[in-house]
Amino acid sequence: MSATLAAYCGERVAAVRAAERFRRRRVIEGAHAPVVVADGRRCVNFCSNDYLGLAAEPALAQRMARAGETLGTGSAASQLVTGHNAEHAALEAELADWVGRERALVFSTGYAANVGVLSALMTRGDDIVADALNHASLIDGARLSGAHKHVYAHADAADAARKLDDCCAGNRLLVTDSVFSMDGDTAPLAALADHADSHGAWLTVDDAHGLGVFGREGAGRVAEAGLNSQRVPLLLATLGKSVGAAGAFVAGDEVVIEAILQSARSLIFSTAPPPALAAAARQGVAMARAGDDRRVHLMALIARFRAGARALGLPVNDSDSPIQPLILGDEARALAVSDALLARGFLVGAIRPPTVAPGSSRLRITLTAGHGESQVDALLDALADVLAAAESRRSA
Repeated sequence: MSATLAAYCGERVAAVRAAERFRRRRVIEGAHAPVVVADGRRCVNFCSNDYLGLAAEPALAQRMARAGETLGTGSAASQLVTGHNAEHAALEAELADWVGRERALVFSTGYAANVGVLSALMTRGDDIVADALNHASLIDGARLSGAHKHVYAHADAADAARKLDDCCAGNRLLVTDSVFSMDGDTAPLAALADHADSHGAWLTVDDAHGLGVFGREGAGRVAEAGLNSQRVPLLLATLGKSVGAAGAFVAGDEVVIEAILQSARSLIFSTAPPPALAAAARQGVAMARAGDDRRVHLMALIARFRAGARALGLPVNDSDSPIQPLILGDEARALAVSDALLARGFLVGAIRPPTVAPGSSRLRITLTAGHGESQVDALLDALADVLAAAESRRSA
């Protein structure tokens, strides 16, 4: 006989705690800005994906408030019923123009977009070839599709080609993140596009962490690599990172997007995002496209952090993106260093399994255009002190 649900769940939570993998939500008071109040403690936020510093930008809030006064707070239905507002339509047109595609389709979240697109287009008898470190939503979308899944070694285009050779007679989808969320490195997009072409596969790229940061007008890593819709027929990205709002989208050729609209369950059976939120996202898109000054400042901060980390002997990954992980190894050490940084006024997340592989727990440091040089320098000083103290305790 089964234990009570409460007893079963209690055992699961206890096991997570024992493995130093227990995660909890911090309560943020006020805006989600570079400086926040987390659980009552004022600190500099170095674990945000708000790469251009737009999440607390007054212009977005004002646009959302004005739209809310006339459009209300909800869309009241799914997109294919009556939930598709003129603000949604305008946002999709502006997104398509930004990334150089014929059409875009907005989803409520990045997870919904990735799960919906992959499961809408692929089915049993098809093959999905995926990077080993793809985001969980891409992994789940592949599982839900029913297609046979092949996993290639992280960022290894040659191995991706070998996996494509193993595919059967059905449709083939090669899928990757552009910038990987836990390591900050970039996929070999041009090489993957070449292999997709030679194997008759469709390359799908989730540019969530590249959009707004790289490329002309911040159009992303795909645009930076010069890959059009023939080379990358499915381009996905989010609106909750550099754009400073919420939601996600897929962009591609007109007929491709129409096919997704007609069959993506995560879109068809979800209430559409609030129109006022779409209005705020439009403001964020406009500011991101015009945000070269923000990008220049962000790149300077990334270079400053990396130079300082190297000078201090800190174990930084090879990443030119705002994501700068420090691999610390075991869960307890990552947690202890994160807590020590918080005590010094820096919010830096400890990332542990199952998000990353066992033995690779880390601090995931993210830089934004909202940070200043002095804040980056202060973080480096704190990291040096905290890691030195932690090493002394381990050696004692």
